[in-house]
Amino acid sequence: MSETLTRLTRDLLLAAERAGAEAADAVAITDMAVSIDVRAGSLEQAERAEGTEIGLRVLIGRRQACVSASDLTPETMAQMAERAVAMAREAPEDPGVGLADPDDLARDRDAGALDLADPGAEPAPAALQDAALVMEAAARGVAGVTQVQAASASYGYREVHLAATNGFSGGYARTSNALSAVAISGEGTGMERDYHGEGRIYRADLPDPAEIGRIAGTRAAALQNPRRAKTGAYPVIYDERVASGLIGHLVMAINGSAIARGSSWARDLMGARVLPEGIDLVENPHRVRIAGSRIFDAEGLPTSRRAIVKDGVLKEWTLDLATARKLGLSSTGNAARGPSAPPQPGITNLELTQGTQSREALMAEIGTGLLVTSLIGSTINANTGDYSRGASGFWIEGGEIAYPVNGITLAGNLREMLPRIRPANDARTHLSRVVPSLLVEGLILAGD
Repeated sequence: MSETLTRLTRDLLLAAERAGAEAADAVAITDMAVSIDVRAGSLEQAERAEGTEIGLRVLIGRRQACVSASDLTPETMAQMAERAVAMAREAPEDPGVGLADPDDLARDRDAGALDLADPGAEPAPAALQDAALVMEAAARGVAGVTQVQAASASYGYREVHLAATNGFSGGYARTSNALSAVAISGEGTGMERDYHGEGRIYRADLPDPAEIGRIAGTRAAALQNPRRAKTGAYPVIYDERVASGLIGHLVMAINGSAIARGSSWARDLMGARVLPEGIDLVENPHRVRIAGSRIFDAEGLPTSRRAIVKDGVLKEWTLDLATARKLGLSSTGNAARGPSAPPQPGITNLELTQGTQSREALMAEIGTGLLVTSLIGSTINANTGDYSRGASGFWIEGGEIAYPVNGITLAGNLREMLPRIRPANDARTHLSRVVPSLLVEGLILAGD
């Protein structure tokens, strides 16, 4: 971990104390990212960005204020502290404001066991360009693909350090490696687009770029000559690549911020069934080499594996210190923050219980229905759970894919939809959100 970031947070806290803060925490983040885009066999764009940002939160009683800057000079830090203290004195009181008790702070602050940073050298731009060219060529080689809109390869490195006047000081480094391709099939008004992408902590764990390009091209070609779906109530299978979004609506509804405001459709569901019997939804922030993993949260509290939903029954909200205090509960170690804002509850890695059937077996079972591969727009009533989303994908007849469809609107209510999902067994276990394809019976489809 960079000594520079440790020093920056320490200096910010000292400046806050001199300015009159009763308590404070500080965060310093260094980011570096490089990305290469190719098109038509040539380099289209190359970008590199790097910088450091610092943030300070000061507390005076139950009042708080946050400031941030990218100027790292002592003069700027002194001005930040003075401004934050002045702002905090004028801020409204918040009963949830306050740092963690020193006895509750994470004892283990070494994220090394999570293996979040690839120790290998930063990839050369030429290597990234070569990978992007391979993806583009593979996508372009799929029958029916007329062009590749984008083929991109990127690398990122981030260091974070958090410190507070309650004695916490800890940080970690994280790398990211990503490959993606967007392919187009058809011509003119008959053009259809689809994509594929993969990301990993370690570059060596990335799949073959040619395979990523081939999948993107195959997906785009399969969308040719779409039709409109039939209006009515049908079973709908959410493909694995969009299914996590459906579970994401539940995750948002049990966020402590929404619960504390009383603006969630799940506010009265603690201890009630929200998923089918036998289904668990588990948060595990300690998975090795996974992007969402972390050893402590943004308030210095230890993270831990927890069953959010057990056997279909909702067991826990997702809480930081502020929302926990407002609800008379304890933090679940889920605080997240950036330099310019106070902590808010946030989720790390999620795993939904997988089923025993393949997606194809679920298709064969329903006979007729819809396979959703893309969702467009979102109208979700946060208070009632009413659900309406644009969608496209494939019509299923005789238990098999019959033809592509688009221009569909799906409608239902999340309180009714989620308890009757049926998971397949096709989740990709390297993702931060491990959610398989999901069958939902009886959604209303608006098409022809």
